[in-house]
Amino acid sequence: MTTFFVIAIILLALGATVSLIRGLIAFLKATEIDLKNPGGGVSASSVQQNRMMTNRLLFQGAAIVVVVLMVSLSRSG
Repeated sequence: MTTFFVIAIILLALGATVSLIRGLIAFLKATEIDLKNPGGGVSASSVQQNRMMTNRLLFQGAAIVVVVLMVSLSRSG
C-alpha cells in the first residue's frame, strides 16, 4: 500500500513540476505589448499562466492529501 502512495506522490509532484515549467514558459512568451499594456484585455499568455498556476496548486493539494492519507493509514495499521 505504501508503494501505491509513493508512486502517487511522485506522479503528482511531476505534474506540479510540469505545470510550473509550462507556466514559466507561458510567462516568458508574453510579448512586450502584454507586459506594457496590462489593461488591454486578457491575453492568451495570461490565460495560460493562470491555468498552469491552477493546475500546479491542484497537483500540490492532491499530493498533500495523499501524504496525509499515507501517514494516517500507517499509524492506524
